[in-house]
Amino acid sequence: MKIEAAVVREGKGDFKIETLELAEPSDDQILIKIVGVGLCHTDLTCRDQLYPVPLPMVFGHEGSGIVEKIGKNVTKVEPGDHVVLTFYTCGKCDACLSGDPTSCANSFGPNFMGRAIDGSCTIHDHSGAEVGCSFFGQSSFASHALAYERNTVKVSKTAPLELLGPLGCGVQTGAGSVLNALNPPAGSAIAIFGAGAVGLSAAMGAVVANCTTIIVIDVKENRLELARELGATHTINAAELDPIEEIQKLTGGAGIGYVLETSGVPPVLKQAIMSSCVGGEIGIVGAPAMGATVDLDINHMLFNRKLRGIVEGESNSDIFIPRLISLYEQGKFPFDKLIKFYDLDQINEAAADSEKGTTLKAIMRLK
Repeated sequence: MKIEAAVVREGKGDFKIETLELAEPSDDQILIKIVGVGLCHTDLTCRDQLYPVPLPMVFGHEGSGIVEKIGKNVTKVEPGDHVVLTFYTCGKCDACLSGDPTSCANSFGPNFMGRAIDGSCTIHDHSGAEVGCSFFGQSSFASHALAYERNTVKVSKTAPLELLGPLGCGVQTGAGSVLNALNPPAGSAIAIFGAGAVGLSAAMGAVVANCTTIIVIDVKENRLELARELGATHTINAAELDPIEEIQKLTGGAGIGYVLETSGVPPVLKQAIMSSCVGGEIGIVGAPAMGATVDLDINHMLFNRKLRGIVEGESNSDIFIPRLISLYEQGKFPFDKLIKFYDLDQINEAAADSEKGTTLKAIMRLK
């Protein structure tokens, strides 16, 4: 079938809207009409080749839409169902089988290498040339996408479908990093470095977790203002103040027990580590370019501090995404305050606004 899609053909190039050919769903695939799709930092990282993925490619991995067709082996959804698309996992490795899909041993290829799970290419251009497909098992910067049971989450039809795509990655990552991975007890303190969509989702997660001290650090005052609106008890403008010193003041010199770094900027990660208390836990979510490093004071880490990476909020998406939707519908997780809508043909504007920081989470609406 013919689809409209945003294609990146060269590193750091623009997204170009093209008419492409999408294959019919295989026995294990699901055809989804995309209603909305979020723009994530990972899309831009791959566009700019900071992760060396093949090009050309149709990116997009925060899709939401309506099931149109299913392969004969699909039983999880049926045509007409509303769904959110998320990251792909194999379901067969030890991590997947033990209930930790975000540690899937076989996830990199299916998510990043531009081929369907069976190795085929499901998207071609007008000349018949292959275009990278199945990004995160979906490639949803398009009018239609092919996905799989493993990365398709059925959601309630009462929720606003065009809003839900970012729950598949960015919002899930931020909220899940707090609620699933760090799991701070009620009444505890947390510091969140970076007030983008992931960091502010983490702040909302900290409110849900009943943290009583929620410190958000960023360099943009408009983001810090929104963080306070969403429940941050303290904010620190790192362009004006030293976050380590300010956190020391707020904690009586002890440092803080739970820290999440979402910016992907190595010097900020070092600040996050140095802000932690003895026995504290620091989660890394922000993803810099491949090969980025940070120097650590080993003795600082020696005192029972824990530094860990967190992928996709350590979420079981089939469980966690519907829970986030329920919290949203009850007014307890207002992630809609992060959103600005664009049309698909405005995707380059959305990318520029996201990189400038004037848009927190762009969603492309499809007609």
